Amino acid sequence: MAIAIPSIACLGIIGRNNNPLHISIFPSYDPAANSFAPLRTPLQFSLLLSSTLDIFELRARQNAVNATGLTGDYGLLHAIDERLASYGFETNTGVKFVVVVDMRGRRIDGSVAGNLKGGVVGLREGEMKTVFRAMQTAYVKLLQNPFFEPDEHSPPAGSGGKKITSKRFAEDMRRIGESWTPGVTAL
Repeated sequence: MAIAIPSIACLGIIGRNNNPLHISIFPSYDPAANSFAPLRTPLQFSLLLSSTLDIFELRARQNAVNATGLTGDYGLLHAIDERLASYGFETNTGVKFVVVVDMRGRRIDGSVAGNLKGGVVGLREGEMKTVFRAMQTAYVKLLQNPFFEPDEHSPPAGSGGKKITSKRFAEDMRRIGESWTPGVTAL
């Protein structure tokens, strides 16, 4: 018996000026073709990440009105469709981390599937904190690189900016996206 469990479809980092800094896309399981392929094109994922900016802004306003300040962890931002959902986290410097989860993105077989209650796997509150912690750690490592200039990527003037091209950072994002499964406590 094979069932599908949640997996990461896309990891995105958005700069403090709402400019895209990095996007990593991961293949998802397609039961009809019994293969793995991305659910959306890079342009579609880019648009999905951009659609989360309104939610970040709305929640920041709500926090300001309620005098709760920046909470950082926004959790579920919105369900995109019956299969995809986006989760978000904002740092105190305004950099936003977005994770798009495919609720049926990874196939598991045999004994592993037998251990699951009724073959149903979902996400609990706080499941994504491990992913956001790992993404933030990778981003902080990037900032500690003396050759990395953050102002090139999110200029103080607020216009434009370069994408992150660090191979080590891209490898860290790939590792995070490929190794996460529900219930993982460290990445």
